[in-house]
Amino acid sequence: MLTRSRWLCATHRSPTVARLGLQRNLLRASFVPNPRHFPAGNRLISSQLGDDKSGHISAGPNEGIVFIDNVFPLKIQKLLGVPLASHDEPPKFLNFFIGPGISGTDPSQIIDKVSGKKDLHLKATDVILRLKEGGAFVKFTHDGTAPISEIEKTLKQYLKQNQIKPWWSPFRRMHVNLVRGRPWVEDLFRLPTSRLKVEFIASEPGAEAVELSQEQLYAFFRPYGKLDDIIVQPPDSKILPKFAYLDFSNLPKAIMAKNCMHGYRVSETEGGGKTGTLLRLTYEQKIKGHWIRDWLVNHPRIVIPILAALIAGITVVVFDPIRTFFVKAHITRSLHIQDNKIYKWIKGYATDIMKWHHRRDDDAGMEAVWDDRKGNIQQIQTWLMETADTFIIVQGPRGSGKRELVVDQALKDKKHKIVIDCKPIQEARGDSATINAAAAEVGYRPVFSWMNSISGMIDMAAQGATGVKTGFSETLDTQLGKIWNNTATALRQIALDSRHADDKDAHLGDDEWLEAHPEKRPVVIVDNFLHKSQEGGIVYDKIAEWSARLTTANIAHVIFLTNDVSFSKSLSKALPDRVFRQLSLSDCSPQVAKRFVISHLDADVDDDPPNRDGSPKVVPSESRTDLGELDTCIDLLGGRLTDLEFLARRIKTGETPTKAVHEIIDQSASEILKMYIFGDHDDGTSRQWNVEQAWLLIKRLAAKENLRYNEILLSDTFKTAGESVLRALQQAELISIVSGPNGRPAVIKAGKPVYYPAFKRLTEDKVLRSRLDLAILLDLTKIENATIEKCEGELLLLSQLGKQPSQMAPRVNYLLTKLATSQQKVEKYEGEGKVLKKLLSDEF
Repeated sequence: MLTRSRWLCATHRSPTVARLGLQRNLLRASFVPNPRHFPAGNRLISSQLGDDKSGHISAGPNEGIVFIDNVFPLKIQKLLGVPLASHDEPPKFLNFFIGPGISGTDPSQIIDKVSGKKDLHLKATDVILRLKEGGAFVKFTHDGTAPISEIEKTLKQYLKQNQIKPWWSPFRRMHVNLVRGRPWVEDLFRLPTSRLKVEFIASEPGAEAVELSQEQLYAFFRPYGKLDDIIVQPPDSKILPKFAYLDFSNLPKAIMAKNCMHGYRVSETEGGGKTGTLLRLTYEQKIKGHWIRDWLVNHPRIVIPILAALIAGITVVVFDPIRTFFVKAHITRSLHIQDNKIYKWIKGYATDIMKWHHRRDDDAGMEAVWDDRKGNIQQIQTWLMETADTFIIVQGPRGSGKRELVVDQALKDKKHKIVIDCKPIQEARGDSATINAAAAEVGYRPVFSWMNSISGMIDMAAQGATGVKTGFSETLDTQLGKIWNNTATALRQIALDSRHADDKDAHLGDDEWLEAHPEKRPVVIVDNFLHKSQEGGIVYDKIAEWSARLTTANIAHVIFLTNDVSFSKSLSKALPDRVFRQLSLSDCSPQVAKRFVISHLDADVDDDPPNRDGSPKVVPSESRTDLGELDTCIDLLGGRLTDLEFLARRIKTGETPTKAVHEIIDQSASEILKMYIFGDHDDGTSRQWNVEQAWLLIKRLAAKENLRYNEILLSDTFKTAGESVLRALQQAELISIVSGPNGRPAVIKAGKPVYYPAFKRLTEDKVLRSRLDLAILLDLTKIENATIEKCEGELLLLSQLGKQPSQMAPRVNYLLTKLATSQQKVEKYEGEGKVLKKLLSDEF
C-alpha cells in the first residue's frame, strides 16, 4: 500500500484517478478516494483556495464550470461542528457511508456518462467538493462544437431522466446548473441559509454600480428556484454598497443560486450600467419573526391571567399532593425517628444495659392537679366519643394548665392529633412571615411565601400597564385558605386510613362511615385562640371557618384552648346554629396547690446520689421545718399553676416559703407598674386605657376583692368608652370579668390571685398612691370643668334671647344646679389635691 505522500506524487504519472491534497496548518484532508470511483484522466482538487490560492475558480477557453447539489447531506456539518471539520470532504470515519463513490453521487462520473451518451466530448478536469453546502463544483472541458448553454441543458435533462437520489435523500434528486459568475470557494465558518444578500459592486475602480430593481433580480434568480420575497434596500439608506435580500423557498435553491451567480457581471444591456455591475452574494441569517413572542407581549390582558391560571394549575397538580403528604406525615409522625419502632427497641435495649439516671420533669407535681381535675379529663374523652358536630372549648386564665390537661391527659392515648398554636401566627409581622408560621404549625411544605411579594409586584406592574387586575398575586386570605384546605385533605385521609374492606359497615360511603365512627377521627387542638385578637382577626376568622368545616363534615374533632372569655362571639360566626361544649378551668384549691408544691420539692430526691454513710436520702417535705408556712403563703399566692411552680423553684433554692411569696408579690407589683401604669407596650402599640382608669381598678380591688361591673362603668373615670377599656384590661390580664345570669358581665376580679396582695402592696406606698390619686383628681377636675363650661355656654345662649318664656325656667334652674354641683366637686377635688401635693413634697 502506498503512503499518502507517495500516493500524491503518483497522481501525475498514474492513469488512475488520484486525489491531490493540499496540506494546511488547521485543516487536513481525510477523504482518500478509491481509485475505481473516478474515471481515468480526472483529478480531484481538495483545496478550498481555488486557482493559485486566490479563492476563485475561473474557466478558460472551451472550459466550463457547473455546480451539482445533493452530493453530501446538508446537515452533516451541523452535527460534526464546522470549525473542527474540513469543508471539502467528510471525516474519515464517515467516508464509507456518505462518500460520493459509495452513495452514487460522484460528480465526475455524471460528466463522463453524459459525455459518453450525448457525444459532447466532455471531460471533468477538477472536482471541488463543498461539504457544508452539500454539493460540488465540477470544472470540465469541451471541444467547442456545442454552446455552453446546450451542455447545461443536456446535463439537466440527464439528471431529470435518471433521477439520481442518494440514500439520505430518497425524495429529492440531484440538480445541476451552469456557473455564470466567478464562484468563491472559501473555507470560513458560514453555514448556508435560505436568505441571500446580493451586493451591487462596481466592476472597475472609480466606476458606479447600479442598484437592480426587484424585477431584474427576479429575472436573474428565479430560474434557480421559487422566491418567497425580494427585499430591496430602503431609498433613504446610506449604507454602501447597495444591497438587496433574496428569500428562497428552501435551502438547496439558495445554495445553487449563490454558487452559480456569485461574481456575475450584469452588462449594460441587462441593466448593469455602462461599465457593468458585479453581484456579490453571501448567506444572510434570516431573522425569524417572533410572532408568538410579540403576540404574548402585546396581549397582556389575555396572557397574564392565562399564565396565572397555568401556574395555579401546576401548583395544584404537582405541589398539592406533596404538601398533603408532608401534612399527613406531620400528624401521624411517620417521619419522626423517636416514634420509630426500631429506634424505640434500640433505645430500650441500650437503656437496659446502661442504667441512666433520669431526671423527673419539673411538672412532676401535676399528678395532684390531674387527680383534682379527673372529671374534666373524662368529660373531654366522653365528648370525643360522641358524634355531635360542634366545638369543644376549654377556657381558663393563662397558666391554668389548659394545654397540659387536653394534650397530655385527655388525649394521651390518642394517636392522631395536631396542635395549632395561634400565638406565633398572630405575632408574625408581614404576610410572608404569617404564611410561614401557619405552614410550620401543620407541616405544610414546600411553601413559597416569598413568591407572594414578587407576584404582588408583578400584579401591580401588570395592572399599571393594562388597567385591570390580572389576579396573578394572592392575598393572605387565599394563602391561608390553601394551607387549611390541604390540612383538611390530610385529616380526611388519616381518618379513612383505618377503614378496611372486611369491616361490617364497609358498604357505607366515606361520609356515612366518618359519621358512624367518631372515635376514628383525628383531633385538632387550637391553642392560644384569640391571642391578641384586637390586632386583627383574619387569622382567627379563617381558623374558625376551617374548624367549622372539619366538624360539620365529620372529618375531625376540634378543641379550642383560649384565655378570652368572649370566645363565643368569634366562634358563633362560624357555627351560628350550634351549642358549644364548654369547659372552664379555674385555679387550684388550696389543698391541691399545697400538694403540687410539695410534689415539686420531692421530685429530685430519686436522682440525688446516695449518702456515703449509707443513711437514707432526706426528703424535703419531711426534713424542712418551714413548710408549715405553706398554708398562709398559698392563701396569698392563690392556685395559679405557673405561680405555684415559681414558688416551688424558689423554695428549692433555699428560701423560706414566706420570703419566696413576698418576693413573688414584689415582682408582681413591679410588673403591674410597668405594664399597666408607667410603661408602654413593647411592640409600640398605644394602650386602650389611661393611667387613671387602671389605678382606680387597682385601688378598689385592693380594698375589695369583688367589684360590681356596672358600678365601675358608672364612675366618672369610666364614662368614656368604659366597656371597651374593661375588655382591653381583661385582655391584658389585669382583671378578669366573671359572667352572671344569662351570660352578662357581673363581677370584676383581679387577673391573677397573686395580684390581690400585689395591689395592696402598691396602695400601701404613700408616695405612689398620692401621685396616682392626684392624677385621678386632676382628671375628674377636667371633667367637671368641661361640664361647667358647657353649662355656662348654654346659659349665655339663653340669656341672649330678648324675651325669655316661662317654659325656659326649668331648664335654666337645671343648668344652674348642675353648674353648682360641678363647682362643688371641683372645690372638693382641689382641696384633696392640696393634701396630696403636700405629701408628695414632703415624702421621698
